[in-house]
Parts: sequence; structure tokens; C-alpha cells
Amino acid sequence: MAVLALLLIGVLAVRRATSTIATLGQPAEPRITQQTVVERLREVAKLVATEMTLRDVVIYEQTRFASTKKVLLVVTGKVSAGIDMEHGTTVSIDSADKRITVTLPPAQILGVDVLNVTTYDERAGLLNPFTPEDRDIIQRRIRGQLITAARQSGILEHADQSAAKVLTELLGRDGYTVEIKRPLVVTQPAG
Repeated sequence: MAVLALLLIGVLAVRRATSTIATLGQPAEPRITQQTVVERLREVAKLVATEMTLRDVVIYEQTRFASTKKVLLVVTGKVSAGIDMEHGTTVSIDSADKRITVTLPPAQILGVDVLNVTTYDERAGLLNPFTPEDRDIIQRRIRGQLITAARQSGILEHADQSAAKVLTELLGRDGYTVEIKRPLVVTQPAG
């Protein structure tokens, strides 16, 4: 009986040792945690998803005391759009289904760089010369027109698509699937 018990204990010990040795070379099942995803998102706190170089014509005209000043400019600028990951981003992880759900805010314009301004016509009125305030207004108008042109060209939609693609590739490792959700944005009609 004692020999049989020792033989049974020996067989169980050999099986346990064999299974332990067999799993030594295999990597552990990858596990993604909320902390891992948050750390990866912090690496790209402002995800610039799209940059667009634009050229536009800017006209500034002002009349005072029956005297008109006018300038015609051709401007080139670079507009960047993307997602501000620090505001409105939520992450949900379902480890059992290996699914990561990320809710992102809509893309926004992150920056405007004026690359070149060429003056084609500038006329100051006799009683209405150009002032530093005029130059400030012109600079704001340049930036505003570049932003408007970029929006009309679809930069925000492209940035949304690019951000979703980048985040899917960044987080969709180790067998996880990534779902990108967008909150419903309600816009007020103009007028």
C-alpha cells in the first residue's frame, strides 16, 4: 500500500513538473489594463492627425474721412487639426472579450502657422494711413481665412478619421479589438 501511494505521488509530481516545464517557454497571456491605455494615450496628449498647407487671397479695405486704404495679400499657411486627448476622452476595457472602447471628442483646429505673406497691392488714403492696429486686424483676418478654408476643405473630418486609425493601430495589439466612439454633437442653426 505504501509503495502504491509513493508511486501515485511520484506520477502526480512528474505530471506537475512536466506541465510547469512546458509552460516555461510560453509567454503569459497579454493583458491590457486601464492604466496601460491611459499611459499610451498620454504619450499623444494632442494627437495631430492632419496638416494642410493652404494658399488664400486676403483683402483688407477701410474708408475713413472719405479716404480709403486697401491692401491685397496672397498668404500661404499650414493648418493642423487633431484631437485634444486630455478633454472628453474616456476608455473602457473588456478583458474577457478583448475589446477596448475609446470615446473621443471631435477634432478641432490645433494650430495655424502663417508661412508666407506676399503683398500685391497696398494703397493708403491721404487722410487714412495704415496703423499698427490695421496690421493686427490683417493678421487676425489672415489666420481666420486660413482656418475657414481648411474647414471647408474637410480638415476636421480627415483628422477624425486619421485619429481613429492611429489609435486603432496603437491600442489594437495583443489580440484586442478597438472601437472608437464619438459623442453626438448638436449644432444650433444659424439665424
